[in-house]
Amino acid sequence: MLDHALSPLDGRYASSVDSLRSYFSEEALMHARVEVEISYFIALAELPDVRELRLNAQQKKALRGVVERFSERDIIEIKKIESRTRHDVKAVEYYLQERFSKIAGLKDKTAFIHFALTSEDVNNLAYGILIHRALEDVIRPGVKTITNAITRVARSWSKVSLLSLTHGQPATPTTVGKEFQVFAERLQRQSDQLKRFRMQGKLGGAVGTFSAHAAAYPDTDWPKFGARFIRSLGLIPLSATTQINPHDDIAELSHLLCRINTILLDFSRDSWLYISRGVFKQKVVTGEVGSSTMPHKVNPIDFENAEGNLGVSTALFMHFAEKLPVSRLQRDLSDSTVQRNIGVAFGYHMLALHSLARGLGKLSLDRSAVRRELEAHPEVIAEAIQTVLRKHGAADAYEKLKKLTRGETVTKEILWDYIEALPIPRGERERLLKML
Repeated sequence: MLDHALSPLDGRYASSVDSLRSYFSEEALMHARVEVEISYFIALAELPDVRELRLNAQQKKALRGVVERFSERDIIEIKKIESRTRHDVKAVEYYLQERFSKIAGLKDKTAFIHFALTSEDVNNLAYGILIHRALEDVIRPGVKTITNAITRVARSWSKVSLLSLTHGQPATPTTVGKEFQVFAERLQRQSDQLKRFRMQGKLGGAVGTFSAHAAAYPDTDWPKFGARFIRSLGLIPLSATTQINPHDDIAELSHLLCRINTILLDFSRDSWLYISRGVFKQKVVTGEVGSSTMPHKVNPIDFENAEGNLGVSTALFMHFAEKLPVSRLQRDLSDSTVQRNIGVAFGYHMLALHSLARGLGKLSLDRSAVRRELEAHPEVIAEAIQTVLRKHGAADAYEKLKKLTRGETVTKEILWDYIEALPIPRGERERLLKML
């Protein structure tokens, strides 16, 4: 089957991002708009001042059924209407007018669909509930899964000593587990912030003043109603806005995802370097090819793919954070076309998580290589020696060890003799010798 998809997310990598389609596809957005419009219609009917609109229990059930039974047939109908209106939110309104007219007692109430609203009142709330659901169902679990996987590896190798490299040069030994735990804890901190994150919501009409609402029902406390309605959708109400939600919420979320992506990218590069050093071997998968010309190759392709896709995701999130909160006066529409791509940013983020999970699953610690690397650099014990000397009052300890080791080829034998001659208690000398 030929792949004519313009984006690899909808072609080559489609199966890896399927879980996001229920939240960020055009169909998902249409469904969410329908949900917001119907929820708003029901909320209006419960206002004492709006006497012209009253709903009984059966009508409310029928309206909620429109949301619950929303299907591909409804999407096709909305798109058909949009081909005439050239306006997606208005198409939803006209679609609902047709659906409501078939519900007993509502044919003469359709004027209250989209009552006193501007398109952004519906859109920002629809995006808000979709993003919340995506975070709850897909994004946060994805980050948690990779964090847990890194934590498990850290615990498994917590006592395996590893030669450190600072500035690319041999340095004081660490452990494999600690190096992995660094990333797990960094991710956990961002995950905690992601868990607390909430989208905001705006409902104030054409310029954020509830002017049309007040023109029809001047005695109703519309700001109070708007805040209550927004909270019912699980969002934080904004009290002062222009025509649009200023998108500071998406900017905050984007910055959060950028930090998570950056941590994962850092992890990807370090994993790649550990493989390059021989610290890790990669499990051979039958049938896989590492190179088109070199049969021996087992490339760290999963970590490379993750690095590339995290970069694309971060670039998009950075654009959202910089672009979306800026709008000319009451509004311009440049935010609308940009916001449609938020699912793409999450898609590349999710693609990277899948790659990292595969890569982690292939890692096998080469203990003998780790041991050989440590044994090849006994000079890294110099920090411990000079620190013990400082403890016993040697003011020039650093200079002595620098003269002995810096730029020199140092063997275990040289260090053994040096430690044995140190003017420190025998117990201290024996402890240092055990480090060799």
